[in-house]
Amino acid sequence: MEPEKILKGKRVLIVDDEEDILEFLTEILDMCKIDRASTFEEAKELLESNFYHVAVLDIMGVRGYELLEIANKKDVPALMLTAHALSKDNLKKSFKEGASFYVPKDEMNKIDVFLADVLEAKENKKNVWLKWYERLSSFCDRRFGPNWKDEDPEFWDNLLKY
Repeated sequence: MEPEKILKGKRVLIVDDEEDILEFLTEILDMCKIDRASTFEEAKELLESNFYHVAVLDIMGVRGYELLEIANKKDVPALMLTAHALSKDNLKKSFKEGASFYVPKDEMNKIDVFLADVLEAKENKKNVWLKWYERLSSFCDRRFGPNWKDEDPEFWDNLLKY
């Protein structure tokens, strides 16, 4: 997979209340057409009035889950990005509320790969969470402990269904 080829010319909304994060992600995604927002209100207005191929939504500081609800209504796949809300509960909530990916800010240098995964899965009508698991389960093993999935095996079975 070539992320640059998949992402070239795609319209992406990036929402985060930290300017340095917005700048960093904009730089990595320079092959895309980027709109940025640093507040819930800005992001809501952009989501409601524009077409996006995909959105990157910070969870904390910009009411990311409320923005996810709007994105879902507009059929915009959303990647949830977080540092402070990095938890098993927020991972589950992101999936249950319709997010397409859940990324710790520690891994945001690979945002182009993750967004390409989302778009490719959507185009091919595949479960993008299989790619998420392939790419980020080892991060979760380190962060949450090796048995983090054992607490709710039914949830993980549903998440990883083909």
